[in-house]
This record gives sequence, C-alpha cells and structure tokens, in this order.
Amino acid sequence: MPVPAPTPLLGLDQAQLEAWVQAEGQPAYRGRQLHEWIYARSARSVEAITVLPKAWRQRWPQPGPDPIGRLTELHRSTARDGTVKLLLATADGLSLETVGIPSPDRLTVCVSSQVGCPMACRFCATGKQGLQRSLQLHEIIDQVLSVRDAMERRPTHVVFMGMGEPLLNSDTVLAAIDCLCRDLGMAQRQITVSTVGVASTLPGFGERALDRLGRAQFTLAVSLHAPDQGLREELIPTAHAYPIETLLQDCRDYVALTGRRVSFEYILLGGLNDQRRHAEALAQLLRGFQSHVNLIAYNPIDEGDFSRPTPQQVESFRRTLEDRQIAVSVRASRGLDQDAACGQLRRRLGDPAQLGPV
Repeated sequence: MPVPAPTPLLGLDQAQLEAWVQAEGQPAYRGRQLHEWIYARSARSVEAITVLPKAWRQRWPQPGPDPIGRLTELHRSTARDGTVKLLLATADGLSLETVGIPSPDRLTVCVSSQVGCPMACRFCATGKQGLQRSLQLHEIIDQVLSVRDAMERRPTHVVFMGMGEPLLNSDTVLAAIDCLCRDLGMAQRQITVSTVGVASTLPGFGERALDRLGRAQFTLAVSLHAPDQGLREELIPTAHAYPIETLLQDCRDYVALTGRRVSFEYILLGGLNDQRRHAEALAQLLRGFQSHVNLIAYNPIDEGDFSRPTPQQVESFRRTLEDRQIAVSVRASRGLDQDAACGQLRRRLGDPAQLGPV
C-alpha cells in the first residue's frame, strides 16, 4: 500500500517531497522530480509524471483521489478584454473562482482564500453567499497553476482579492505566499493581501509574517470604502466591531513593524461615498500616513442596489485626493462582461441561478 502523503503534495517544498518519496521506498531524487513536475509542469496526477517508475505511478489508479491534490476545472469564461475566470471544484464538492488578468507585460492572478465570505459587504456578490469554509494550502496554490495552464503564461503577480477574507485564513495565506516565492519563483513584492479589516488580527498578522517569511515585503491592502465609521458600517456590517480609528492605528503599527506602506482600497458608489466631501474627509483621515489609495468604480451585481459613478466623478474624487498630497490611482475594472471584476465573484456555472456548491 502507498504511504499517505502528510498533506496533498501540492504545497510541499522539495525537502518535504524528498522525505515522502523516501518513506515510499524511492530514492530522494524522485522528490526533486516530483517538485519539478508539480510546480514547473503542472502535473495533475502522479500517474502523469512519466519519469517516475511505472509500477509506482500505478499505485494511484485513475480516476480516484491523487496525492498531488489538484482541483477540477468546471467552467471557463473569457471576457472581451482577455480576462479569464475559472470555476474550480474542490475534493469535497464545493467550488471557488479565480481570475487571470492579463496585460502586455504582466499576468495577475486574483486568488480566493475562502469558499464564500463571512464579511457580508453590501456591494459584494461573494459576501451575499456567506462562508462555507476556508481554503487549504493546495487549493490556493492550484488557482495560480490553473490560471497559468489556462492562459499559457507565467503569472507575474498574485492578489488575494478573490472570494473570502484572507485574515480569517491568515496562517494558510502566509504558507501560500511562502510556497509561491519558494516553489514558483515569485517575489513577495509581486503579491498583495487584501483585507476589509478583522478586529485584533492585523498586529499579529504582521508578526507572524515576519516569523514565517523572514520579512513582510508583500503589499497589505486595506478596504476602507468610507471616510468615517458610520458610513463604513452601513456598507460593511462587520465594521461595527472595528472602529475606523482603531483600524488605522493597527495599520500604522503594521507599517512601523514591517517597513512597508499600506494600500487603501476605496470602492466608489455613485452618489453615496463619491462626493467631494467624502474625498476631503478621506484625505484628512490619511494625512501623514505612509499609504497609497486605490480607487475602484463599483462593479454592478444582480443583488445590489448601488450605482456606478460616472468617469467624471471618479476623476474629480481622484483629483481632490491628489490636490491634498494623497498618493492615489484609479484601478481599471477588468472582466466586467463575465462577472470577473472586483466584487462580482459568485461561483456561477452557466445558469446565473446556479451557485456553488457544485
């Protein structure tokens, strides 16, 4: 009988793979072969790794569970701008979405950290599904490999901005960053972790990042979406437990600990949080902060009762911040026609009424 892998092989480093193959009675160099085929060649099964002995490969008959732990692609959609959205099935019958966002010089993978999301942001399709569970390490890494396979390009950047709240799965997210850098050759500066803010988690997250990774050079992006506590609670119900002043102090402490500036995400909702007074209040809130603001025009969802701001309103908001010496940029929405843009992920398979689990 084969020796069970300690976890799915996807996510293990070369030394761990060498230890596993040796427990299987194979020489250590088979672990190096496994590492190359899993991470460089996107092998989906041990049986497919033809450099391994045939008799050993056939100990895991197909179809059936394979120790590598790859997900199954259920659906693929491509937007007019070339953005690709994948619906992937997990081994326990759930589903998740990941998005590949191409440009001439980069390929960004927007990965999910949970199946669903518990934060219930009113403008987000994922938040309306609730949380089913957090993703495991191999399920996060698989998203990057699956986008690479689908788009036949090497990803240059990874953003934890898909389904879920990364700080509620922070140990696995840090393990995924470690794997992306160690086994897929990415740099921490190519990775962004986005959070809406979870009380009492941010200081410890910075410390654990330093412990796990040695340094925390990835970008932390904090979703504000409002310049004051009242409006923020209206948009993000869970914000009632995390006053905006406390959140910003935690961000300052994170900057002091890691030496990395924080990015702030701000979704502009037409007529609600996109007026000049909101921009002026946001500038005052962030005055003197080592930060950068990303403005995102609201991406419509079926269940939403918000409107998208006009381009003129977006530009006016940006200019107001810039005039007050706030570093700011406007993020272009990608994949809108396939519900692949920020806030639109909902695990949709064909019929819009059909949501995961599969």
